[in-house]
Amino acid sequence: MIAIVIDEYDMAISHYVNDLDFILVEESALSPEKRWVVVAPSLQGAKILLAKAATDQQKAAIGNSTGGRVGFFLYTTNFTETYETYKSRGIEFIEKPRQEAYGQVVVFKDKYGNKWDLIEQR
Repeated sequence: MIAIVIDEYDMAISHYVNDLDFILVEESALSPEKRWVVVAPSLQGAKILLAKAATDQQKAAIGNSTGGRVGFFLYTTNFTETYETYKSRGIEFIEKPRQEAYGQVVVFKDKYGNKWDLIEQR
């Protein structure tokens, strides 16, 4: 599991579940201010802990957990359908889809500015 720093739980859940079609795996209250929220693109593979920023240093890291590089990789079995669905939901793509030796790929940003590769392998 990896953590992505977010600013607010409900908006983050909505983004990952409704916009990116992730699954809400777990959600529980740890305190009045803190929740344990886990989402995943599927039940196999990596899961993401949505970690609400609690300090100024953490807030400054929202959307920049990898220093501006692509840090997350989302695999699909239907690139065109996933790409078009995401576009229709307002997901920001920072380039046009391209073919690489390993398959079709395009970079997009999540709601927070984190960069992701959307990939369909050959």
